[in-house]
Amino acid sequence: MNSVENEPRPTTTYEGTPLSPRECLHALQTPVRYIKGVGPMRAALLEGLGLKTVDDLLYHLPFRYEDRRELKKIHQATIGREDSFVGKLVALDKRYVPRIRRQILIGTLTDGTGTLSLVWFHPKPYITKRLHIDQNLLIHGKVDRGRGAEKKIVHPEFEPVEPGEEEEREKILPVYLKPGGIPTRMIRRWVNQALTTYWDFLPSFLPPVVAQRHHVTDLKRALIEIHQPNKEVDIVFLNQFRSTAHRSIIFDEFFYLQLGLALRRKHHSALTGHSLIAHQEGLTRRMRALTPFSLTNAQERVLGEIYRDMASSHPMQRLMQGDVGSGKTIVAWFAALRAIENGFQAVLLAPTELLAEQHFSYLKAFADELNITTGLLIGSLPASEKENLLVRIGKGEIAFVVGTHALIQEGVQVPRLGLGIIDEQHRFGVFQRMALKRLSTGRNSTAPSQAESDILLMSATPIPRSLAMVLYGDMEVSSLDEMPPGRTPTKTRLFNERERSVVYEIVREEVHKGHQAYVVYPLVEESEHLSLRDATGMAEEFSRVIFKDFCVGLLHGRMAADEREQVMRHFKKGELQILVATTVIEVGVDVPNATIIVVEHAERFGLSQLHQLRGRVGRGKDPSQCLLVQYGTNSREAITRLRVMEQVKDGFKIAEADLSLRGPGELLGTRQSGLPDFRLASLARDSQLLLDARQEALDWLAKDPSLTQIKSRALREILNYRWGGKLELGSIG
Repeated sequence: MNSVENEPRPTTTYEGTPLSPRECLHALQTPVRYIKGVGPMRAALLEGLGLKTVDDLLYHLPFRYEDRRELKKIHQATIGREDSFVGKLVALDKRYVPRIRRQILIGTLTDGTGTLSLVWFHPKPYITKRLHIDQNLLIHGKVDRGRGAEKKIVHPEFEPVEPGEEEEREKILPVYLKPGGIPTRMIRRWVNQALTTYWDFLPSFLPPVVAQRHHVTDLKRALIEIHQPNKEVDIVFLNQFRSTAHRSIIFDEFFYLQLGLALRRKHHSALTGHSLIAHQEGLTRRMRALTPFSLTNAQERVLGEIYRDMASSHPMQRLMQGDVGSGKTIVAWFAALRAIENGFQAVLLAPTELLAEQHFSYLKAFADELNITTGLLIGSLPASEKENLLVRIGKGEIAFVVGTHALIQEGVQVPRLGLGIIDEQHRFGVFQRMALKRLSTGRNSTAPSQAESDILLMSATPIPRSLAMVLYGDMEVSSLDEMPPGRTPTKTRLFNERERSVVYEIVREEVHKGHQAYVVYPLVEESEHLSLRDATGMAEEFSRVIFKDFCVGLLHGRMAADEREQVMRHFKKGELQILVATTVIEVGVDVPNATIIVVEHAERFGLSQLHQLRGRVGRGKDPSQCLLVQYGTNSREAITRLRVMEQVKDGFKIAEADLSLRGPGELLGTRQSGLPDFRLASLARDSQLLLDARQEALDWLAKDPSLTQIKSRALREILNYRWGGKLELGSIG
């Protein structure tokens, strides 16, 4: 039987026979090609936008709305405004223009009060087929200046109208993202066709009592109002996604995600873990004597929270977040020692080889003093070394392993894994910690038990509360909100390109005092496509001309691991006075004598990234500076970001500002696998709805912890449909 025959097809409903949620959801999985007018060829185009099923099409929501409720007379056309007009097409001419090497189609529309030119560059065949002289058209678009006193609309939307039909066409029209070659009107038609055909398969996804409490509506009504807005609706609310219909879908999305995360958290708290307790003369006590400094009150508090979790018979899942330089690594090391002194292994996963190497170098010194076997597993290791290391890890001979993504590849096993630590967790994605937990599966017969290992996440990029509830809703959170003594806030100053000589003079003065400097660029090498200064070229220029009296080094991600390590070693020893680098130094690099950092093309960096870079200095007792050089940007958002950096030092406040300015997707990176795929919800815009939805989800589970009651049956089906795979809910109940 072929795959097409196995695909869900439209299901007939019978009056008086209620459909189960499972039947409804199955019907909504009907391939989009079965929508009237779509077919296989157009379905292939729609799939490019991720629109594979009827469900996808119904949730392909407008990104804006056009107000066509008031038709204007042509003499009222205003340059720069977007309006709608009705008139007769009195001229139509297709010609080839040699200067621009393309065909254009020019029409003339009149309504008795004036004329309006209509222009299509390189018109599609379907446009010329649908237009003819003496045709009455409804036109919509932005009015531009033409030749002389002429006004024109380039690439207008249009549809034929019969006399007297004008009022019926006066409406608010949704605008959708669409594949090239498919007009917006066809997307509207297919969406409306899907609404008509599958109306009976749209159940109310939210419990009525919850919907009433938060003044949101059922799914059917919400989707109708979003795709076919009433003429009386406030278009400002529509375009800001603040209408009741928009709020209803947003609340629905948040509710089910929080329901899933809460179930995961409840399920996890019931699992069996390793009870890792303190030993009278254990490694953690011996480490106290080796530590050359006292832990801060915040470090002691967070370590206490971690130890309580580790001593429990249930596996720990905790996020430790703290600002740059707050001392997360040493806290994580004490946690690792607790696992090791109980006879288990600990692993530390870092996002880059440079950071993994630095963690390994720093912690190995302590490990050697304590006679702990260690290993560094990174992708650039020679094959023979890697194979030998994997064998030793697999036999349990290596107690503490530091690594990159190479740690969570197929075939890696850590049979006695007691604690997994992930540094800069947001670089990996929320679900990749599951891969780390699976390192201890496939154990041999000598393994101690089938208990789950503890997981500790670290983040030096403070997560705004709304984002933390989505990314870490199934975890406990600890915050290092105190800096070690002696740290002075780094002063941040903003310069424009013309003031670079001033910036260089400040660097020169600082290096003459015996301190060191970073200069950061967005590019490794010169680009043909971007007019930006690059690290490689500027390192050479600094050495030859600008800072020829100093020792200048270069560091970037394309260098071999041993070469990077050598450069960093020279810089740490003070043999290099100025380090020219890319954002490879963004996390983890710790040189207390570095007191100044210059970030060139600062307008190209996000707030959190700039804050991370600023954290490379101010790590010693001397006053430090961060100099941001911006290159004539006209972006209001970029200027706002840089002003925030000048004025705000607190990483948590900076993270909130970054979320507000850029949104979570860009803040975390466009390929951030850990961020859920919301159809409409925005963590920056809808944080209050998220709080409300989370509370409702928790209240519902308090009454029905496993969603087994009859009133929860639909919720369970929908939860598994939406989040069952990503949150691995299949193993829950």
